[in-house]
Amino acid sequence: MKKLLNTLYATTEGARLRKEGENIVAEIDDAERGRVPLHMLGAVVAFGAISISPPLISALARAGITLVLLDRQGRFEARVEGPVSGNVLLRRAQYRASEQPDEIVRSIVTGKISNQRVVLQRALRDHGAEMSTQNRATVEAAVDRLERILRRVAFMNEGADAIRGAEGEAANGYFAVFNSLLRSPDPDIRFNGRSRRPPRDPVNALLSFLYTLLTHDCRSAAECVGLDPAVGFLHRDRPGRPSLALDLMEELRPVLADRLALSLINRRQLRSGDFEARDGGAVLLSEAGRKTVLTAWQERKKEERRHPFLDEMAPLGLVPYLQAQLLARHLRGDLDAYPPWFWK
Repeated sequence: MKKLLNTLYATTEGARLRKEGENIVAEIDDAERGRVPLHMLGAVVAFGAISISPPLISALARAGITLVLLDRQGRFEARVEGPVSGNVLLRRAQYRASEQPDEIVRSIVTGKISNQRVVLQRALRDHGAEMSTQNRATVEAAVDRLERILRRVAFMNEGADAIRGAEGEAANGYFAVFNSLLRSPDPDIRFNGRSRRPPRDPVNALLSFLYTLLTHDCRSAAECVGLDPAVGFLHRDRPGRPSLALDLMEELRPVLADRLALSLINRRQLRSGDFEARDGGAVLLSEAGRKTVLTAWQERKKEERRHPFLDEMAPLGLVPYLQAQLLARHLRGDLDAYPPWFWK
């Protein structure tokens, strides 16, 4: 099985990353703050004004280690990588399948809605007794609604557009009750509906940040198995958008991102002081908040779960790679359908 490698996150503005031997050295104000062997890394992600030496950039490219540049808020800016090993026959099969994506879209949406439903069920099981009667009834109704949508997706034959509509309906129902899952006493930590560009509250800021991290992992997974990350099935093609990476992310984000966000807030690892309000109404994670999230994200990826299709234990950080591999097997004709990842 593929080894789960680490990701180095550089978050302190003004820091400098350079190469020394076969190591990355991180410096702040010319003082060394840490070093990491290159062979232990799968990616380097730099936030904001981070200086990266040209020899290090070359070494990363030669070693197949992706360098991702994000702005201070976590928005994508650039990606630097060495030669991409694409399989031309696999990519041709991917392009053909993207013209008739109905069944792959059905699998992705089924996995996503099922995992959203489990997130709500887990919250009811673990903390339902602490909810108000009204909140508990609202969440239970959302669970029932997601189950009905799942059944409808399984049998609808109107095509991908109808399945996309069902996915949107499920997302609306899921996020409509997301605030009921929050148990922080902090009055500023509230969720008033999904807002993206920019996020308008701390919960949305946290979700958007985690989704950025997950998108990076899914894009790397798609490229690793030889797929084109720009050509998706659920997400339509758009210049500059990694549509396939977004597809792979959909079934995983309820578990890898949403659950982690809830844990960080409900355990009070993140509080209102870990967020910053900006002009225009945007709310963003502070530098200290980002470090807390990145540490928790790395630990989350090390947790092991049994893959429902492969029936093997695997760390959560490898699930994007395993799903990309299963999608490639389906496109090559080795599997009759793409098996989504179900959290149990």
